[in-house]
Amino acid sequence: MSSPIWSGRIILSQYSTRDHVRVHVLMLKWGLREREPREVAGQLLRIIGAATKTAIGWIPTGNTGGANVSPIKPMPLPDDLAAIIARHSR
Repeated sequence: MSSPIWSGRIILSQYSTRDHVRVHVLMLKWGLREREPREVAGQLLRIIGAATKTAIGWIPTGNTGGANVSPIKPMPLPDDLAAIIARHSR
């Protein structure tokens, strides 16, 4: 489930524990609604990771957050999102 809508939301949320967990919960709800067991299991794992790791800065930068990718794999940031992150991290 790495649609551009979810990908962008998860990447931008990685810098706030609350937002990061919130987006993974929304992705979990999507997985439940669509009856996607792999996505549900993946999001449960990612919710725990986001809740416990984001606050200490252990995030896989650029990771799109879907169950179709490793939860610890950093990925290239799209240029538009990199610009937003750079503007807000000053």
